[in-house]
Amino acid sequence: MLFSILALLLAATGFCAWTFAHLLHLSGVGWTAFPMVLTAAFVPATMLSRRFHTWLLAAINVASGIAVGFLSFLLMAAFASWAAVGSGFLLGLPVDGRLVASGFYGAAALVGILALATAYRLRVTRVTVALPNLPPYWSGRTLALVSDIHLGNFRGTGFSRRIVSTLMGLRPDCILVGGDMFDGAKLDVARAVLPWKALSAPSGVFFVGGNHDDYGGRAAYFDALRGVGMRVLENEKVEINGLQLVGVHDRETLQPELFRAILERARVSGASASILLAHRPSNLSVPEQAGISLQLSGHTHLGQFWPWTIMARRAHGKYAYGLNRFGRMLVLTSSGAGTWGPPFRLGTRSEVVLIRLEAA
Repeated sequence: MLFSILALLLAATGFCAWTFAHLLHLSGVGWTAFPMVLTAAFVPATMLSRRFHTWLLAAINVASGIAVGFLSFLLMAAFASWAAVGSGFLLGLPVDGRLVASGFYGAAALVGILALATAYRLRVTRVTVALPNLPPYWSGRTLALVSDIHLGNFRGTGFSRRIVSTLMGLRPDCILVGGDMFDGAKLDVARAVLPWKALSAPSGVFFVGGNHDDYGGRAAYFDALRGVGMRVLENEKVEINGLQLVGVHDRETLQPELFRAILERARVSGASASILLAHRPSNLSVPEQAGISLQLSGHTHLGQFWPWTIMARRAHGKYAYGLNRFGRMLVLTSSGAGTWGPPFRLGTRSEVVLIRLEAA
């Protein structure tokens, strides 16, 4: 699998470089080695960063991630350039290959820069959710959902401070962190989570693990989060002023029978509204059958940018983003605050979600 990904990255980079050189009549191919090495380094650098932490490896990880992001747009520019040149040839029209390539590649570079900048702009998405049997205390009150922070090579304490400041400014009654706090890269965990010590809410701050929180080992990550005041929901239910909150870690939700057993042990009551905090919107029939009123998730990032947005929609359907219904249950999926891989966003949001609860 890894070799296939490497081969695709090399082929795509080579095609982009060759197209650019051919249409602009550039001599020599030595200069193409750098972008090919850079994009090919993405997969091994990502894997190695889970075991080792050095400034050089972190720099390679960042540079290769950005390169892979630009590659997506440059690949489209290469195809568009050949389409324009080919169309001109078929129609018998004079087409200047240099002008075509310069235009499309320049546009691709500008779009890439825009996507890079957009990924670091944190927004607030406001949603109103009506739940049956909502306890009177919660009517008109708010929950904040944040997920997919991905602390690691790309995101650090500065990004955490921005999220915490945003959340505290919203003054939610309860804060829910939906997994992938960490990217899986080896890092100083205690230092990385220090800004989150400033986070608080009247009804508490709760966390469940995502898939990336398993890559570096749950124990150290979860202990660090407990140390800054978060309540890690260990596949359990808690009641907050009459509202049932259930938290199940990502790895357990991927096993339907185990997922079902955890929810059965939680004894969710239909007499009061219930919220499930689970990292990804999958195996939705399990919580729906257990009587959950609302599932809150992240994980999808909504693909971050095209064409990966299409793949996210194909993988998760309408549950890739936003508020949707699954049988008797509502599902709210956030596109997340951070990014994975290329730190790019285009057509998606880096967000925290403020949820206003109302009685249905």
